Amino acid sequence: MSKIFVGKLSWNTTNDTLHAAFSEFGQVVDSIVMVDRETGRSRGFGFVTYNTEEEATAAIEGMNGQELDGRTISVNVANARGGGGRGGGGPSKSLYL
Repeated sequence: MSKIFVGKLSWNTTNDTLHAAFSEFGQVVDSIVMVDRETGRSRGFGFVTYNTEEEATAAIEGMNGQELDGRTISVNVANARGGGGRGGGGPSKSLYL
C-alpha cells in the first residue's frame, strides 16, 4: 500500500469529500482528515491510502496545487512517522558547560 499526505485542507473538507476527490486516481483504501481531539475541528491535513504506488503517484501529480473545497492543496508522499519526536522538556545543554 502507498500513503499520501494532503495538506492545506479547508476546514470544511470531510473524510467523504477527500475520498471522492482522490478516488479518480485509483481505488482509495482509506482516507482520513485529521481532527483535533478536543474540539473535533479539522487540523487542515489528512492522508489517503492507495493499493499501489502507481495510483498514489498519479494522485500526487493530479491533485498537488489543485483546488479542493475552495483551498489550493498540497499533496505528496507521506513520510513514515519516526518514534522519537522532537524531544525537549529537559534543561538546555548550556547549563552543563
